[in-house]
Amino acid sequence: MALSNQQLAAIFSDIADRLEIQGEVVFKTRSYRVISENLAALPRPVEDIWREGKLNEVPGVGKAIHDKIDELLRTGKLEFYERLRAEVPDGVVDMLRVSGLGPKRVKEIWSTLGVMSLSELEAAGKAGRLRGLPKMGEKTELKILAGIESLKRRATGRMRAGDVLPIALQMREVLRAAPGVLRVEYAGSLRRGRETIGDLDFVAATTDPAAVMSLFRSQPHIEEILGAGETKSSVRLQNGLQVDLRAIDPSVWGAAMQYFTGSQAHNIRVREIAQKQKLSLNEYGLTAEDSTKLTFDTEEALYARLGMAWIPPELREDRGEIEAAQSGSLPRLITRADLRGDLQMHSTWSDGAADVLTMARGGIALGYEYILITDHSQSLGIANGLTPERVRAQRKEIDAVNRQLAGEGLVFRVLQGVEVEIKSDGAIDLPDDMLAELDLVQASVHTSLAQPRERITERALNAIRNPHIDILGHPSGRLINEREGGDFDWEALFHAAAEHDVALEINADPARLDLNETHARRAVELGCHLTISTDAHHPGGLNQIVYGLSVARRAWVTPETVINTWPLDKLLAWAASEV
Repeated sequence: MALSNQQLAAIFSDIADRLEIQGEVVFKTRSYRVISENLAALPRPVEDIWREGKLNEVPGVGKAIHDKIDELLRTGKLEFYERLRAEVPDGVVDMLRVSGLGPKRVKEIWSTLGVMSLSELEAAGKAGRLRGLPKMGEKTELKILAGIESLKRRATGRMRAGDVLPIALQMREVLRAAPGVLRVEYAGSLRRGRETIGDLDFVAATTDPAAVMSLFRSQPHIEEILGAGETKSSVRLQNGLQVDLRAIDPSVWGAAMQYFTGSQAHNIRVREIAQKQKLSLNEYGLTAEDSTKLTFDTEEALYARLGMAWIPPELREDRGEIEAAQSGSLPRLITRADLRGDLQMHSTWSDGAADVLTMARGGIALGYEYILITDHSQSLGIANGLTPERVRAQRKEIDAVNRQLAGEGLVFRVLQGVEVEIKSDGAIDLPDDMLAELDLVQASVHTSLAQPRERITERALNAIRNPHIDILGHPSGRLINEREGGDFDWEALFHAAAEHDVALEINADPARLDLNETHARRAVELGCHLTISTDAHHPGGLNQIVYGLSVARRAWVTPETVINTWPLDKLLAWAASEV
């Protein structure tokens, strides 16, 4: 298949990028940039010029470039380019797409920190590792992280909820201080708990719309003001996120929050119910046929007027919630108060940033009764995975921590587990006698996610059938906006998990949120237990539980289904039983 002008231009541009990262002399990299631009601008196909033997007439083509174009058009490949790609990995070149990162800085990050992809760059930035490089600093590090978020948004049109919620919480606090503001909340897909967010929506109940609009549009990190009305303003932040603010009279708060929370499908159904009662519904309330207007300062009052129970925002997707609200059969969704512990986290024994005692105090601060330490097993070498000997040594530390906490009068228990690797051949990474010594065991797939469905499913099933495995961790292995998960036979996996009573994890890390809401709901329908855990690598990560709870609530999950809502004695009895 012939290479087009644009394809050839892209190859030479990529060569220039990789040579610049290697530190090649400027005139050589510039020659590749020039030929890339010239090829892209040619009015005729390069292949036609090549066949006519007139490549030398193309501006910028000397002997070296001539030979490379000739090789590409004859063979479809370029040996020089293949060697260069092996020397400078694709992921390193991807880092050039981040605003503010040039070839020299990319090379420094790669050679000094070993960072070889955008995801690794993001992780290094969030861990504060970039600021230690020469002439980097915290400000540059934050700018790089913002550039990565902008790239993600341009690629998918949506940002992860974990990247949007902190922005929303900060902006909400700022807007609450505006004169005349009585209430401010975020609405839209963030309020509904979706895993990715398109735009961020705010609603402000205020007696002084001009004041809150002015404050909103004057916030830092705004790249562009898209609209500046009296009751609505829109801005685009430097990370690419669009934020909209609507100012309303406090008397219509309930209708406005219902309307701007959505979803569109849910709102259409609610409007249809209003129409059957000879009412029209919009963001200001209900209007009767005689033009009488009904306003509602709470959502509960609006839903009640239409003959429904208040519907939690996470359920507003037209997936049966309307009928349940009309019949009084909405589920009592799980809340943070229902959780008694967190069943996945890492310590300095593997790739965590804090020791066992520090992680325990993080759990205590959240009101938990127990935590489960689940450091990686030995074959995940990149995470400093534990050998059987190190697992037993860790037990001594955990026992010492429990004695210390008991001596302080705290009713709290650190449990020992492991996140044991399900290897590519389906083998479990630690022997059964080792697993039998632990309080609970989680098994996870981290590698070879591209295996065919039958093979990767059998890997998971092998773990589920093992009587020592209690939890299947982040089952798909996906990373939102970065990596697709494995192609599992989910029905087979869920049936097996229910049969063997292996709990399936909703991993609350906002980069994972795995199981997703669709799979979680189906798993519960088939009788599976779940966990909601953070996969925290430091105490602050324990607060990520809110994202996992959003997934569970969108999946209609009730507390009794989730094993870390159970008292400790029930949890340990369940783990000790073999199904």
